Amino acid sequence: QVQLVESGGGLVQDGGSLRLSCVAPGRTFSRSAMGWFRQAPGKERDFVAAIGWSGGSTYYADSVQGRFTIFRDNAKNTVYLQMNTLKPEDTAVYYCAASPYSTSPGKSRNDYGYWGQGTQVTVSS
Repeated sequence: QVQLVESGGGLVQDGGSLRLSCVAPGRTFSRSAMGWFRQAPGKERDFVAAIGWSGGSTYYADSVQGRFTIFRDNAKNTVYLQMNTLKPEDTAVYYCAASPYSTSPGKSRNDYGYWGQGTQVTVSS
Protein backbone atom coordinates (compact mmCIF):
# COMPACT_ATOMS: atom_id res chain seq x y z
CA GLN A 1 0.00 0.00 0.00
CA VAL A 2 1.30 3.44 -0.92
CA GLN A 3 2.21 5.48 2.10
CA LEU A 4 2.85 9.18 2.27
CA VAL A 5 4.91 10.43 5.17
CA GLU A 6 4.50 13.95 6.53
CA SER A 7 6.93 15.74 8.80
CA GLY A 8 7.62 19.21 10.11
CA GLY A 9 4.66 19.74 12.40
CA GLY A 10 4.99 21.06 15.92
CA LEU A 11 4.12 23.79 18.37
CA VAL A 12 4.61 27.40 17.31
CA GLN A 13 3.49 30.77 18.62
CA ASP A 14 0.95 33.02 16.96
CA GLY A 15 2.66 34.69 13.99
CA GLY A 16 5.31 32.01 13.65
CA SER A 17 6.24 29.78 10.73
CA LEU A 18 6.54 26.10 9.97
CA ARG A 19 7.42 24.08 6.88
CA LEU A 20 5.74 20.75 6.34
CA SER A 21 7.21 18.08 4.08
CA CYS A 22 5.64 15.06 2.44
CA VAL A 23 7.51 12.19 0.83
CA ALA A 24 6.45 8.85 -0.62
CA PRO A 25 9.17 6.32 0.09
CA GLY A 26 9.61 3.83 -2.70
CA ARG A 27 7.24 5.48 -5.14
CA THR A 28 7.38 8.52 -7.35
CA PHE A 29 4.55 11.04 -7.59
CA SER A 30 6.37 13.35 -9.97
CA ARG A 31 3.47 13.11 -12.46
CA SER A 32 0.71 13.43 -9.86
CA ALA A 33 -1.17 16.35 -8.42
CA MET A 34 -0.54 16.71 -4.69
CA GLY A 35 -2.48 18.43 -1.96
CA TRP A 36 -2.56 19.38 1.69
CA PHE A 37 -5.65 19.13 3.86
CA ARG A 38 -6.21 19.74 7.54
CA GLN A 39 -8.58 18.55 10.20
CA ALA A 40 -9.26 20.27 13.48
CA PRO A 41 -10.89 18.38 16.38
CA GLY A 42 -14.58 17.81 15.74
CA LYS A 43 -14.42 19.22 12.21
CA GLU A 44 -14.28 17.95 8.66
CA ARG A 45 -11.04 17.48 6.79
CA ASP A 46 -10.69 20.67 4.77
CA PHE A 47 -8.71 21.63 1.71
CA VAL A 48 -5.65 23.80 2.31
CA ALA A 49 -3.55 23.84 -0.86
CA ALA A 50 -2.86 21.85 -4.01
CA ILE A 51 -0.23 21.76 -6.73
CA GLY A 52 -0.06 20.30 -10.21
CA TRP A 53 2.58 17.83 -11.30
CA SER A 54 4.96 20.47 -12.67
CA GLY A 55 4.40 22.99 -9.92
CA GLY A 56 2.99 25.48 -12.39
CA SER A 57 -0.56 25.38 -11.02
CA THR A 58 -1.44 25.97 -7.40
CA TYR A 59 -4.66 26.53 -5.48
CA TYR A 60 -5.23 27.72 -1.93
CA ALA A 61 -8.09 27.92 0.49
CA ASP A 62 -9.16 31.51 1.10
CA SER A 63 -8.20 31.20 4.74
CA VAL A 64 -4.52 30.57 3.95
CA GLN A 65 -4.09 32.56 0.73
CA GLY A 66 -1.10 34.87 1.06
CA ARG A 67 0.25 33.09 4.14
CA PHE A 68 0.88 29.54 2.94
CA THR A 69 2.88 28.38 -0.08
CA ILE A 70 2.83 24.91 -1.60
CA PHE A 71 5.75 23.82 -3.74
CA ARG A 72 7.41 20.62 -4.81
CA ASP A 73 10.77 19.15 -5.71
CA ASN A 74 10.14 16.25 -8.07
CA ALA A 75 13.80 15.24 -8.00
CA LYS A 76 13.36 14.58 -4.28
CA ASN A 77 9.82 13.22 -4.65
CA THR A 78 8.77 15.72 -2.00
CA VAL A 79 6.03 18.30 -1.64
CA TYR A 80 6.19 21.12 0.90
CA LEU A 81 3.83 23.48 2.63
CA GLN A 82 5.47 26.66 3.89
CA MET A 83 3.22 28.22 6.51
CA ASN A 84 3.87 31.80 7.60
CA THR A 85 2.02 34.16 9.91
CA LEU A 86 0.37 31.22 11.61
CA LYS A 87 -2.77 31.79 13.64
CA PRO A 88 -4.37 29.74 16.43
CA GLU A 89 -7.16 28.81 14.00
CA ASP A 90 -4.56 27.02 11.86
CA THR A 91 -4.22 24.43 14.60
CA ALA A 92 -5.06 21.03 13.12
CA VAL A 93 -3.66 17.75 11.90
CA TYR A 94 -2.27 18.35 8.42
CA TYR A 95 -2.49 15.60 5.82
CA CYS A 96 -0.63 15.17 2.57
CA ALA A 97 -2.47 13.61 -0.36
CA ALA A 98 -1.59 12.40 -3.85
CA SER A 99 -3.81 11.86 -6.85
CA PRO A 100 -3.71 8.38 -8.41
CA TYR A 101 -4.66 9.64 -11.87
CA SER A 102 -4.59 13.43 -12.25
CA THR A 103 -1.77 15.80 -13.02
CA SER A 104 -3.94 18.84 -12.29
CA PRO A 105 -4.58 20.02 -8.72
CA GLY A 106 -7.98 19.49 -7.15
CA LYS A 107 -9.69 20.95 -4.10
CA SER A 108 -11.82 17.97 -3.17
CA ARG A 109 -10.83 15.03 -1.01
CA ASN A 110 -12.29 12.84 -3.75
CA ASP A 111 -9.53 14.01 -6.10
CA TYR A 112 -6.95 12.13 -4.05
CA GLY A 113 -6.46 8.45 -3.45
CA TYR A 114 -3.33 8.32 -1.31
CA TRP A 115 -3.01 9.88 2.11
CA GLY A 116 -0.45 10.23 4.83
CA GLN A 117 -0.99 9.69 8.54
CA GLY A 118 -0.91 13.38 9.32
CA THR A 119 1.28 15.73 11.32
CA GLN A 120 0.04 17.91 14.18
CA VAL A 121 0.37 21.67 13.95
CA THR A 122 -0.45 23.63 17.07
CA VAL A 123 -0.40 27.43 17.15
CA SER A 124 -0.50 28.98 20.59
CA SER A 125 -1.94 32.42 21.24
